[in-house]
Amino acid sequence: MKKLKKLTLLFVLIVFAFACGSEKNSKDQASEEGNAKAKQEYAIVIHGGAGNATTKNIPPEKQEEYKAKLQEALDKGISMLEEGEKGLDVVEAVIHILEDCPLFNAGKGAVFTHDGRNEMDASIMDGKTLEAGAVASVGDIKHPISAAYKVMTNSEHVLLAGRGASNFAKEQGLEIVDSSYFYTESRWNALQRMLKAEKHGTVGCVVLDKDGNLVAGTSTGGRSNKKYGRIGDSPIIGAGTYANNKTCAVSATGHGEYFMRYVVAYQISALMEFKNMSLEEASNKVINEILVDAGGIGGIIAVDHQGNIAMPFNSNMMFRAYAQADGEKGIRIFKE
Repeated sequence: MKKLKKLTLLFVLIVFAFACGSEKNSKDQASEEGNAKAKQEYAIVIHGGAGNATTKNIPPEKQEEYKAKLQEALDKGISMLEEGEKGLDVVEAVIHILEDCPLFNAGKGAVFTHDGRNEMDASIMDGKTLEAGAVASVGDIKHPISAAYKVMTNSEHVLLAGRGASNFAKEQGLEIVDSSYFYTESRWNALQRMLKAEKHGTVGCVVLDKDGNLVAGTSTGGRSNKKYGRIGDSPIIGAGTYANNKTCAVSATGHGEYFMRYVVAYQISALMEFKNMSLEEASNKVINEILVDAGGIGGIIAVDHQGNIAMPFNSNMMFRAYAQADGEKGIRIFKE
């Protein structure tokens, strides 16, 4: 009888454990389904550079000008993504808008070198194929991001620089302009006075499109008063730009030398892939710990394969805008 009772008790415990396990599996499955529903159909993040400017350097009326242009670029990106256009074309079109605006240090608003020239860099990367293209030190291509796109799709190379990049762009039918096109009085005066508060940097865009592909693009006018043909992180794949469908798409802005030394864009992806960090954890660790400890200033924008976004920066401000398919969106300049 005792043996029978023990067997009965054991049977009851087994049934109870199975029931609990089934309930847990059901909850886990429900949780996974919930996460799946939370995945964004698309997402986009834009930046217009980071720096240590304050509200004294950028008064309210000027802030509204920046926000209006960021809104225009964001609206363009949202419209294209909703129509199902591919991420590469969205990134190119969005960055065109910022390259055409003298407020930002890219394209029309590019700063001047020590010798009084404009030398621009740009890069773009496809997270699906890991193909990438970039140009550096170009001074007559109206839209450097398009030249980078052409390098990726129409050449066997990743990075072209200087006159060679311009010749290639011309052969590809891109718009070539006289160097005077890039002249703006504010940038020229900034060179003369070297007021750091007037330097607003690099532009960039990262997207998750409806096909689930991640794309990152970056374009810059470089650093004001730079010498010796200096090139920063913006055209360097893995430093200023990186995209991988397994993890995330990243575009960086800040002190380029540090972003190159610490391979910032790729390091965020690597932490996600090999350390199983979330996008938020990885980007914050790199920008607010590793870079801060090294003395590097700047920030990044990023989106992962689920449509989660991150916009960390360790400077006073970073022009940024974002939108997700569920309607969440915003435009920011300073820390909230």
